[in-house]
Amino acid sequence: MMTDAHSSKVEAKLGELGLRLPSITHPIGAYVPALRMGQLVSTSGQLPMLDGEIRAKGKVGAEISAEEAKDLAQLCCLNALAAIKGVIGDLDRIERVERVVGYVASAPDFIAQPLVVNGASELLGSVFGERGTHVRSAVGVAVLPLGSPVEIELHVRLSPHDEY
Repeated sequence: MMTDAHSSKVEAKLGELGLRLPSITHPIGAYVPALRMGQLVSTSGQLPMLDGEIRAKGKVGAEISAEEAKDLAQLCCLNALAAIKGVIGDLDRIERVERVVGYVASAPDFIAQPLVVNGASELLGSVFGERGTHVRSAVGVAVLPLGSPVEIELHVRLSPHDEY
C-alpha cells in the first residue's frame, strides 16, 4: 500500500483505523478508474484488489463468508477512494459521499447483501462522519469480474468552491 508526502485529514483518519489507501488498481477493461464531472466524481466498480491481485474469489454464502465479504467490501471502498484521489489529488476536497452501489456475487440462498456492503458504508461513516452518510444499493448477482465476491462503486460531490 502506498503513502504520500501529503497526508490529508481523510488519510490521517484512515491511519487511525489502521488502514491506508492502496495503489490505484489498473482497469481490466476499456474504462478509467474514476471520472470527474464538474463537482461530482464517480468510480468504476472496484474489486477487492491489493498489489495487483484479487484477495478472494467465490460466492458469498458458499466459498466466502459474509464477514469475509464485508472486509472485502471495505477493501473495494479503499480502492474507490484511491481512484478518486487519483482524479482530485486530495480526499479532503470531498464534501459528501452521495451514493454507494455494492454488488455481491451470491450463493442462491444468500440474502444478506446489505450486511456485506456495510463494509464500505461503515468505513465511509468512520472516515467522513456526517459527510459519509449516503444512499445505497446492495445487489445480489450471479457472478462478478475475475470471480470476485464483491464490487463497490462510489459517487462523491466536491465542495462547490472546488475549482474544476
